[in-house]
Amino acid sequence: MTPDRTVFELRQYTLRPGRRDELIELFDREFVETQEAAGMRIVGQFRDLDRPDRFVWVRGFRDMTVRAEALAAFYGGPVWKEHGAAANATMIDSSDVLLLRAAAPGAGFPHPAPARPGPGDRPAPTRLTAAVHRVAPDAAEALALQVRAALGGRFAACLATEPAENTFPALPVRTGEHLLAWFATGDVDAPDRLAPGLVQALRLESTARSQLR
Repeated sequence: MTPDRTVFELRQYTLRPGRRDELIELFDREFVETQEAAGMRIVGQFRDLDRPDRFVWVRGFRDMTVRAEALAAFYGGPVWKEHGAAANATMIDSSDVLLLRAAAPGAGFPHPAPARPGPGDRPAPTRLTAAVHRVAPDAAEALALQVRAALGGRFAACLATEPAENTFPALPVRTGEHLLAWFATGDVDAPDRLAPGLVQALRLESTARSQLR
């Protein structure tokens, strides 16, 4: 399988207490197909199992130019105009965003992607693990290959900081860091052993309509 997206965002939202399921229901109903129609790929949506007021999701873009066009189309379009206020009302902070690219050839989320559950489907949730490491820029590719080998069949993707300037400044991203972020299906014990410089480990549970599961 080959990648159809070269740029990704790992987005982690801090929500108002008790409102995560409200945002997830709205997101899965209104913001999946509509973002994809604007030129994005919605890779996955997740509950953070250790932080009950955190919502985590990943989206991808063909390149940085398409990212700017797709975000402008969606956030300037009718769906966000209708539902954006309701989504924002659930959030305390939405600025924890990493702009990423595949850390090594073939290490991005693959294309074609698996089928996404439909709007009326209620599949059992699945567990995933993600981790973020602080790394030297010239070490990212070698570490990505190391992580992929260690995870074997559980490997989903390994991404590194995208150095390009944010092409849609209305949505800020974290800057001044060189990071590696990997994703795996199932639980992964001791994620700090897969690569040095562990900054964050995430135990995730897929939402009903998450493509990555």
